Amino acid sequence: MGVRREGRELALQILYAQDLNPLETFAALQHFRENVRVATAARVFAEELAEGVLANRAAIDGRIEEKSKNWAISRMARVDLNILRMAVYELLFRSDIPRNVTINEAIEVAKKFGTEDSSAFINGILDEIAASLPGK
Repeated sequence: MGVRREGRELALQILYAQDLNPLETFAALQHFRENVRVATAARVFAEELAEGVLANRAAIDGRIEEKSKNWAISRMARVDLNILRMAVYELLFRSDIPRNVTINEAIEVAKKFGTEDSSAFINGILDEIAASLPGK
């Protein structure tokens, strides 16, 4: 597994834990650093994603709500929602990651952590969001 995939999987776990037990961002990341042993590059990328999502969550959630027809955020599975949040963060705020890579990675993470329908659900919403963005 590549460093960035591992980082995305770790970031998903941080964000999911944050949903279940909201902590201040610093405390959540400190807990992660103390309890998870991974390669430095994967940890750094995971923290960048998690911090970025948490800092921009309102804008990210707004974009997801706008493009998710008939699905309120409150009704989405937490795993799916947090995969979407990471990918939307990458699409909106990380110009160093190509759109197709972001979408493909989100789908692969969804296949591993989500339900049988997660990858198709996530792909549909991310395609809508990506299509609405100016060229990257």
